[in-house]
Amino acid sequence: MSYKEEYLKWLNAPGLSEEERDELASIGGDEKQQEDRFYTELEFGTAGLRGVLGLGTNRMNDYVVRRATAGVAAHLLKIPGAADKGVAIAYDSRRCSDRFAEVSARTLAAYGVKSFLYSTLHSVPQLSFTVRQLGCAAGIVITASHNPPEYNGYKVYAAHGGQCGPAEADEILACIRGFGYFDTAIMDFDEARAKGLINLIGEEVDEIYYKKTISVMLNPELVRSEAAKMEGGIVYTPLHGSGLVPVTTILDRIGIKNLYVVEEQRLPNGDFPTVKAPNPEDPNAFKLAMELGRKVGAGMLFATDPDSDRLGVAVREKDGGYRVLTGNQIGSILVYYILSELKAQGRLPEDGFVVKSLVSTALADVICRSFGVQIRHVLTGFRFIAEQIDLADKAGTGKFLFGFEESYGFLSGGFAHDKDAVLAAMLVCEAAIVYASRGKGLVDVLNEIYAKYGYFIEKTKSYTLVGKEGIERIGSAMKALRAEPPKAFGDDEPILVREDFAANEKIDCATGEEGGIGLPKSNVLRYTLGDDAWVVVRPSGTEPKLKLYVGAKGADEAAANARMERIMSEGDGIVSALLNG
Repeated sequence: MSYKEEYLKWLNAPGLSEEERDELASIGGDEKQQEDRFYTELEFGTAGLRGVLGLGTNRMNDYVVRRATAGVAAHLLKIPGAADKGVAIAYDSRRCSDRFAEVSARTLAAYGVKSFLYSTLHSVPQLSFTVRQLGCAAGIVITASHNPPEYNGYKVYAAHGGQCGPAEADEILACIRGFGYFDTAIMDFDEARAKGLINLIGEEVDEIYYKKTISVMLNPELVRSEAAKMEGGIVYTPLHGSGLVPVTTILDRIGIKNLYVVEEQRLPNGDFPTVKAPNPEDPNAFKLAMELGRKVGAGMLFATDPDSDRLGVAVREKDGGYRVLTGNQIGSILVYYILSELKAQGRLPEDGFVVKSLVSTALADVICRSFGVQIRHVLTGFRFIAEQIDLADKAGTGKFLFGFEESYGFLSGGFAHDKDAVLAAMLVCEAAIVYASRGKGLVDVLNEIYAKYGYFIEKTKSYTLVGKEGIERIGSAMKALRAEPPKAFGDDEPILVREDFAANEKIDCATGEEGGIGLPKSNVLRYTLGDDAWVVVRPSGTEPKLKLYVGAKGADEAAANARMERIMSEGDGIVSALLNG
């Protein structure tokens, strides 16, 4: 069916409200809008659905959510007992999130699948924990993470609490395709409640989550006794999202009393009026936090995204300014802190392991090797870190210690199976207080790590394109990189190993020897250079973006930066030429 036919089908659908019909009628003369809304469906994969709000098959709306949920229900009905185990559902502060969550619960109810629904907004890690705590068969969370306000999304979680993997996502997608957009069933909310098909989640689950989170601490008594001495305290901004209650609750319970919340960004607001995008990866997200920090003399700033799974950190420097740490720097500090404290306490397990995404810093590898701890590389996407935790649990061997991604995602403990900004805020506080008791700031510790292991630096460049044409150009660029792979990223940076994750192919460029990678297939290309440098090219899984990642190492900051810029410049030239050719 052409996009025009699909548009007319929606326009004339009998179930539309007057407001919805007016929205579609308003683009009757706009062929570009019709094409963009209807030329394809929102892609359902391991990251679920994500798109711009509005009517259309390529948009987030009630009909897309109902169809996806009907597919989830059909999938669960094939699994004995799953319908009664039910689905946990949470939502963040985005536009329509609460409505999409209720629509999901009512749709599940219509197909006889029980749900457990939060009646207030909750974070992603709390949803992940709840799936496991209540023994649910699946989970749904309505969020578009750190995307701009016009976006929303729909994530599906497996029974182990992590986002569903590729095989399960494919099974759900096959079920989704068995439904049309206007032929799904939905039950009245009160009727579903009366029948026990929709159940509201109480505060008792939150309490268990808080206790589990605090149990991860390595030096709880020291933190409690020294917290009041924390210089200047902490400024926190939830960026209008779901982090306010869980983050402030946890920090208060571990003894942080000098905590200041950015008032303008305290309350949930799906328009995110004070930021261009609610993304703690963007230093601009800290603007108001820095203003408050300077006013109260805070030593550290925290920011969480709308679903509170990502944590950004800024620390005060000697000149009074604030330095925003990268996700790789936060991850490296926490890896070093956890491993060194466990070792000092005689509790470092022989079978302990750390997990990181393949686009995260190589510094973590070097740190883990120095402690004799295994580090596992996984594809981008925290579900793959969750998968490693789940595999270790099932095997009964391997103790998960920490997992992270460069995009500000961190996890320890393993009771939740997704990145957890609430727990990460607690761990960063703990590390800062423990090191302060020894006369060190977090930047001092980071510099000690660099002095010991070498200076590592990473940089990412995103190429954002628009619509169908943009997606096609990204596909063509990846195809060209495979057809004629580069031999070097500069005269002095030859590629030693080339890996194509879509083909499960690893090639030693010097000998031509071929081997497998051993990870799930994914549209990713990785190039290994000398002395811990590397380059990765991959399309985003949720947006029309191509991403170029570069990691470099040098004897000091100047040398590492110079090397980074040379490699990035070469990589940018290659990618830009392919995208614009």
